[in-house]
Amino acid sequence: MNSIIAFALLSIGGISFFTWNVLKIRQNILLGRETNRSDNSGERWRTMLLVAFGQKKMFSRPIAALLHLVIYSAFLITQIELIEIFIDGLSGEHRVFEDALGGFYTFLISFIEILSLLTFFVTIAFLARRNLLKLPRFTMSELRGWPMKDANLILIFEIILLSCIFTMNGADEASHLLKSNESYGFAVSQFLGPILFGGIKSIDTLHVLEQIGWWGHIFMVFVFLNYLPYSKHLHILLAFPNTYFSNLENKGRFTNMESVTNEVKLMLDPNADPYAAPTATSDAPQRFGAKDVTDLTWKNLMDAYSCTECGRCTSSCPANITGKKLSPRKIMMDTRDRLVEVGEGLRKNGKDYQDGKSLLGDYITEEELWACTSCNACVQECPINIDPLSIIIDLRRYLVMEESKMPTELTGMLTNIENNGAPWQFSPIDRLNWANEE
Repeated sequence: MNSIIAFALLSIGGISFFTWNVLKIRQNILLGRETNRSDNSGERWRTMLLVAFGQKKMFSRPIAALLHLVIYSAFLITQIELIEIFIDGLSGEHRVFEDALGGFYTFLISFIEILSLLTFFVTIAFLARRNLLKLPRFTMSELRGWPMKDANLILIFEIILLSCIFTMNGADEASHLLKSNESYGFAVSQFLGPILFGGIKSIDTLHVLEQIGWWGHIFMVFVFLNYLPYSKHLHILLAFPNTYFSNLENKGRFTNMESVTNEVKLMLDPNADPYAAPTATSDAPQRFGAKDVTDLTWKNLMDAYSCTECGRCTSSCPANITGKKLSPRKIMMDTRDRLVEVGEGLRKNGKDYQDGKSLLGDYITEEELWACTSCNACVQECPINIDPLSIIIDLRRYLVMEESKMPTELTGMLTNIENNGAPWQFSPIDRLNWANEE
């Protein structure tokens, strides 16, 4: 009974704290402007199944994709064993599904053990890629400090969790052999159990070791769960809604501000009443473009929370490759960091709180923004359809439309467009003079 109470308290505490953090993240995301992503639900479900569930875009880099697939598959399949652990913990039973499922139970646990063993080696490989091989996209300046520690910490958590699983199953196997001289027949622990614990001839000692593994496993599950909201690995949960709400428009199609579009239509429509009361959708916005995270859409903010900092976007960015300061990954990391800062400030100080800082300037520089060629390579490469370009465009839109700031190379072209309706230094009435030349 004490064990059941302890497990129930641990579960309630762990799930409650996780829920509290998830609600804070949701609150932060909803600080963004509204955007409609409810259209074409069939295409959205298809995108989510292919990109998030099917890992389609991961396979542009096969080695990383195969390694990730092992961990991804293990994460999904081991939830079945986790369900059994929860039932055992709340009921005081041991392997509650064993009798009901019979031989299928042996197959299922064996499959989970094989995936877990593969995951153990893959986790070691991921640690080696970051810390020994030092792949270029994992050693860039934006990953120094906490981001690098975060990446390593989650992998260390994974190793501890897997070690607890094999301690639990291995000690249980050795105990079962000692009591009945029969093996469970699980693919890995039937060999690993005797190797690690075969020399122990005390049932009580083996039971203690099995309990250490069992409690260690469930404790690490809750540690992992409650670490996610503070980690880049929140994509484990957000990848699915993030891909569902993907931008389904063709890449390269920019959005127009509705208020500006309506104003242009008003100017061009001779029958329009310029003194008519504005509708709710045509009210002038508080700001053209985006200066801070609250000027971005909620989907931009969900993108920021979904970013796993894999660096595929930055490693494919032509501006970054040629030595420019721009890193699409840093754009997403900066947006998330600023959003967390704004959210915490509003919760502590009220909805009217201003800290005097902004995403543009304090986190992202103008140099970074103007280095972007808007080629969409970062959007194409992202495994979960994150769109750094839309954030860059909105920040640049603010610079141009609100502050009239732009590189000198663009000033002449924009002046010509304003005066002549075209990028060239010709009056509209002279535009066809070339046709009169003999």
